[in-house]
Amino acid sequence: MSHGARVIRTGVSSGGVAAPPSTYTASSAGSDGELVDGAYFRSCVGMLKVAQMIALLIAFISVNNSRWTDYSAYSYFQIVTMCDLVMILFFYIIYVFKIYRKLTCVSWPLAEFLHYLIGTILLLIASIVAASKSYNLTGLVAGATFGFLATILCVLSMWSSYKVSCITQSTNASV
Repeated sequence: MSHGARVIRTGVSSGGVAAPPSTYTASSAGSDGELVDGAYFRSCVGMLKVAQMIALLIAFISVNNSRWTDYSAYSYFQIVTMCDLVMILFFYIIYVFKIYRKLTCVSWPLAEFLHYLIGTILLLIASIVAASKSYNLTGLVAGATFGFLATILCVLSMWSSYKVSCITQSTNASV
């Protein structure tokens, strides 16, 4: 009796590029024919990215709608928050629409790790500067607070990205 061929899904494509950093299993990722990865929406990594985008958007809006006392400090804060928001949205779209499977020439976990490393440092500096120049204006204090919250969320994402890109690659190299 023949039971037919079985396909076993792994987290690594044929090009050797690791799957996106996530906490959901490969079997819950949906079929290859689907355009949108529905399990990524519900994964911890996906929800963490959404929380980062919301915190960055609130920080930007609260600083943008406040009365500024120091133009250079808050314009730097706005630039950093918007650039970080756009890059997080970029990686979110890459993973939701499974673009990482088509563009195997890029190491997506490593690219995301480097983005979080640089973006988190710039966001921390911008939040410190914004907090020191806020002069107890509520909108500026709220912007700096949400900037610090986004920094903490980015550190969490950087840690999960590091675990996927560095630790997974070192264990696969020894096999």
